[in-house]
Amino acid sequence: MDDPRTLVSTDWLAAHLGDPDLRILDGSWYLPDAGRDPRAEYDAGHIPGARFFDIDEISDHRSSLPHMAPPPEKFISRLRAMGVGDGHQVVVYDGMGVFSAARVWWLFRLMGKADVAVLDGGFAKWRAEGRPVEDMPPVLRDRHVTVQRQAHLVRDVTQVAAASKLGDWQIVDARAPGRFAGAEPEPRPGLRAGHIPNSVNLFFRELLNPDGTMKDLPGLRAAFEGAGVDLARPVITTCGSGVTAAVLSLALERLGHRQHALYDGSWSEWGACDGLRVARA
Repeated sequence: MDDPRTLVSTDWLAAHLGDPDLRILDGSWYLPDAGRDPRAEYDAGHIPGARFFDIDEISDHRSSLPHMAPPPEKFISRLRAMGVGDGHQVVVYDGMGVFSAARVWWLFRLMGKADVAVLDGGFAKWRAEGRPVEDMPPVLRDRHVTVQRQAHLVRDVTQVAAASKLGDWQIVDARAPGRFAGAEPEPRPGLRAGHIPNSVNLFFRELLNPDGTMKDLPGLRAAFEGAGVDLARPVITTCGSGVTAAVLSLALERLGHRQHALYDGSWSEWGACDGLRVARA
C-alpha cells in the first residue's frame, strides 16, 4: 500500500520519476564495522536525480554523540544546497532495503516536513528490477525551505530515564537480540553491554521481509505484539545510535500509531554513561 508520507514501492517511484516536484535522496549509512562507503557507492551509481543525504554531516556537530539531529538552521541550509524545499515530495532510499532511509524520514518529520516517504526495498530492489541507474550528479537549483521542529517526536536521556522508572512510555529497542541481552559486544568501542531497564527488544529486521521490504500491516502488528508492545500505549524507540530506531518509528506510523518518539542518543549515550543503570538478560 503506497503512502507518500511513509512508504512507497519501486513501482510508485518509477511511475513518478519524471514529476517536477519529486526529490529523491540517497540516505545510505552503514555501521562502523560494515566496511562500506555510502558516498562512494552513491557516486558509482544512484537512482536518476537522487541527491546524497549525508547522515553524519547533516547532524549536530556540537554533540560528541554520532549523527544527532541537526539544529533547524543547519537542516535548512543543507536542504537548500541540495535543491530540496517546500512543496517537494521527497522519497528516501538506502543501500540495505529499509535501514538508514528511515532515519532520514524521521529527521524530515522532526522538522515538520510530512511529504516524505521511504522507498520500500531500497536501492537493492530498484537495481534487481532492472530500473534506471546513473552516475551523474543532478543539476541543483536553490529552493526555499521552512521548518517547524516537532519536539514531541524526540526524547533525551532524562526523559528516557524517567520513562524507564515510571513505565508511562514503553521503550522498544531495535538492536539485535544479542546486543540487547548484553551477550554480544557493541560495534562502537567504550560502550557497556546490555539494555535500558524495563525496555523490550524488537530487532528491526523482524519488521522486514526476506527481500528487504517492510512487512504488511498485519505482519507489523504481529511483530510488535509478539515483542510485548501494547500498541494502545505510547512508545519510545531506541537502538545503537538512533538509526534503526527510526525503522520502528516508521512501522508505528504505518500502523496509525501516532504517540511515538525516538531516543536520539540511544545506546551510544546510555551505554557510555556510568551513572545510568544497565540491564542484561
